[in-house]
Amino acid sequence: MRIRKNISWVLAVLLGTVITSCNSNDDFGSQAIEIPGITIDGDVDCCSAEEALQVYNFLKTVKIIPELSTTVDGKYNVFAYSRNGSFHTGFNEIFFVATKKKNGNYIKNFDVTNVTPLMLMVKMNMKHSTPIGPSVKMFDETRLAVKRGWVSFLMNTSEAGSWTLGYDVSVLGSNGGIEAADITVDALPDGQAWLKNFKVNDQTFFLTLVNPTDWQTGKNTITSYVSQKSNPITKPYALAQEQFTIEIDPRMPDMGNHTSPDNVSLTKQADGSYQGTVNLTMTGRWRIHLTVKNAQGNVVAGGDDLDEGYSSLYWDVTI
Repeated sequence: MRIRKNISWVLAVLLGTVITSCNSNDDFGSQAIEIPGITIDGDVDCCSAEEALQVYNFLKTVKIIPELSTTVDGKYNVFAYSRNGSFHTGFNEIFFVATKKKNGNYIKNFDVTNVTPLMLMVKMNMKHSTPIGPSVKMFDETRLAVKRGWVSFLMNTSEAGSWTLGYDVSVLGSNGGIEAADITVDALPDGQAWLKNFKVNDQTFFLTLVNPTDWQTGKNTITSYVSQKSNPITKPYALAQEQFTIEIDPRMPDMGNHTSPDNVSLTKQADGSYQGTVNLTMTGRWRIHLTVKNAQGNVVAGGDDLDEGYSSLYWDVTI
């Protein structure tokens, strides 16, 4: 126990000499702190020095979203982050961190709920939502003060439509949040398509591809979510309860549509995601053709296109 306390003290001193703010990449009014992450005055909800260092290092890899950051009860800051401080069509992770205004200490005991993205379609004068993750929860065991969720935006901001996003937050018993902040959703680069939809009878489903920019040549774990359009459509689209199998056939359209070996179909996991393996043998643009089968093994979407011989349902990815 004495060794662990000494380690915590050394880390605290080191942090205190180099860090003046617990969120150095934000401009949302972070509070200067003397010794970040240390529990003081019996405050068990703040992080140890080791935990604070993990959070601090993680926050250097993401960027703040000022319009989604807020204060709660005049005592707490809640900061929202994404990989680049912005959003694009398709899958986007959102990270949340709460701190105490009086000293900047990270807080583990907070909850983000009711994440509500909403798009106003100007010409049609109607609103619709989009697929979201089932919950905002702890990122991982080493960064206990970081909460993670995701949103998959159906389309980008344009003259045709604009997006808002809101959420509720509870920090140590104090409640707050953002009702509907204006946000911008950028289009993906030309030739990229990471979100597709298909219909089964009168139900619409969405296939969200997760972080293909992380892929490299060779075998990659491919992760996707299948969401179902809500009724009413202004309600966020939750993960579909149905169990599908998603067969993949990667091809290179610019290289004679050659394929690659050792691909594994996506199947449903315990956390609700779908995972498989995609083998990309070279850099360039890949079109990942999709065939969706139901629990009985019947094709419900994709399959062969009579003209091309490939599924007309696909993602486009460039590595």
